Amino acid sequence: MAGSADHIKALVRSHATGDDASFYAVATQIAAQEARKGHTRLAKDLKQTIEASRAEPVARRVTPIAQPRGDLADLVSASFPDVSLRDLVGPPELLDQVRQVITEQRQRRTLLDRGFVPAHRLLLEGPPGTGKTMTAAVLAHELSVPLMTLRLDSLMSKFLGETASKLRVVFDAVAQQRAVYLFDEFDALGGDRSSNDVGEARRILNSFLVFLEEASPESIVVAATNHRAILDRALFRRFDLVITYGLPTAKEAAAVMRARLGPMAKGIRWSALSKATAGLSHADLVKGAEAAAKQALMRGDERVGADDLTVALAARRAASVGHA
Repeated sequence: MAGSADHIKALVRSHATGDDASFYAVATQIAAQEARKGHTRLAKDLKQTIEASRAEPVARRVTPIAQPRGDLADLVSASFPDVSLRDLVGPPELLDQVRQVITEQRQRRTLLDRGFVPAHRLLLEGPPGTGKTMTAAVLAHELSVPLMTLRLDSLMSKFLGETASKLRVVFDAVAQQRAVYLFDEFDALGGDRSSNDVGEARRILNSFLVFLEEASPESIVVAATNHRAILDRALFRRFDLVITYGLPTAKEAAAVMRARLGPMAKGIRWSALSKATAGLSHADLVKGAEAAAKQALMRGDERVGADDLTVALAARRAASVGHA
């Protein structure tokens, strides 16, 4: 009986932390235990259920969340992203940091029970289109929780004079509903207070710092900014982790486009495209790959050529320069 009780507790813990691997391992142990007891039919049913559940995509097994209601509905948009860690392209150290956050969150009960707090306050900084928003989506997907996105620039313009109270609403939700809360365009809020003496702006930032300090580890708060240099220095020590993003290397650029094109990329000599990809963001590379693929399909080809990508990437570069 003790063994069964331990198994049940382990199942509950692994389910609560979103650790699918541990959940299925324990479930398999229970099936084996029932087989040893002679309960062959039950053991067989358990094994079949485990196999079927493993084969079913995660997105289908997750129950869609209810949309935010009340004041929260005016502040955030909720989604359930379908992008995994293997889709995120970046340098090894960046991927290791993201992987560590996921691991700590999956084991958060173990850490909290021992007096340690899992990383749950992240600052993502780097040029536009380099994967910051995608990282928040990856965290939500890997932990099977919703992604709640709040654009701070629109919040501050829409609720002028009420921003601090609206932020409290969001942080109350952080404690009540486990999710990844993305504060996009964070520089709208986190600008250096020494260069902005507007009383309201200082009050809002001070409120955010207090809320962030007290944020529940049940959720992950992610702040994303394109302008680290203008952020108030007091912010950095409030975050558990600061992840820096940059433009992709030639190898990373090839990986981004290969992932988007799939079989259509077969036969491309990626090394010949290093000059064409230099200086472009992940988002530019995806858009360029999509444009090249459409051109190839419209002329009746099933594969994209290096020339297609060169032309498409040049167009993206021109567009980026035009908006700079």
